[in-house]
Amino acid sequence: MVAGRYRLPKACLLRKNREFDRVYRHGRRLHGKGFSLIYTPGIADWNRLGISVQKKTGRAVDRNRIKRIIREAFRLHREAFPAKSDIVMTVRPGFSLRSPAEVRSAVVGLLRGDSGSV
Repeated sequence: MVAGRYRLPKACLLRKNREFDRVYRHGRRLHGKGFSLIYTPGIADWNRLGISVQKKTGRAVDRNRIKRIIREAFRLHREAFPAKSDIVMTVRPGFSLRSPAEVRSAVVGLLRGDSGSV
């Protein structure tokens, strides 16, 4: 079923504080321009994504748009993210990616080590 591949069910999202805390405590951190990717092996057989956007990043409208773009990138390009992992993408002021394709390429570059990861 092709349509099912492109869905993003709630089971693919981190939603509880304890899930975020587990990733923050045990995860590997990679830093990009205006964002960080923190990931750890997950408890599920699929990737799960959590998004954290600082209030300093802008108005609520701007923060929500950033979250939508990141979710869309994850939905369309799950293979670009670490497999079977719980992932938290933290966004800081200076985040300038404005499309899912830009987010995907930034994540791929970060995982390859192309963009100065730590």
